[in-house]
Amino acid sequence: MGSVAFGAVGTPLGEFLVAVTEDGVAATGFRDSDGERRRIAARLGLDEVADEARTAVARAEMAAYFAGELTRFSVPVDWRLTSRAQRRVLGTLYERVPYGRTVTYGELAELSGSGVPARGIGSIMGSNPIPVLVPCHRVVAGNGLGGFSGGDGVESKRWLLTLEGYLQPTLDWEM
Repeated sequence: MGSVAFGAVGTPLGEFLVAVTEDGVAATGFRDSDGERRRIAARLGLDEVADEARTAVARAEMAAYFAGELTRFSVPVDWRLTSRAQRRVLGTLYERVPYGRTVTYGELAELSGSGVPARGIGSIMGSNPIPVLVPCHRVVAGNGLGGFSGGDGVESKRWLLTLEGYLQPTLDWEM
């Protein structure tokens, strides 16, 4: 059947959760709790196992990213929680929009060739099961930041884009 192991990393945005299957990182999230772990395991249809070794690389890379020391992840991605359309759009984002850059919802719709309109791209970003690793925070509106459903919403998006150097830090910004 398979299994999923969970680990968490302390970040300036709170405890960041990683869920790793035998194939790679299948889910991440801005909250770590037993309930969230159970929900992810149920969505995956997998049993939860305690396996710190399986999550070690993902946790180390997330810690390095949030410390401003990593600009490209090397951990494999397990796309099983995405539909075909989501996979096409999120895969394009993952492969083509690097650290410190952004793309608009409309531009991502065109880049992905998915046939999904810009509004649909926003829905796909909101349902991204692997935020940060698959960088939905890098997708912005044509007239501003747009929305963000992770962490503390748009403030978390603003923090991530500041970390990556896309936005200038404010006087109260801390890493």
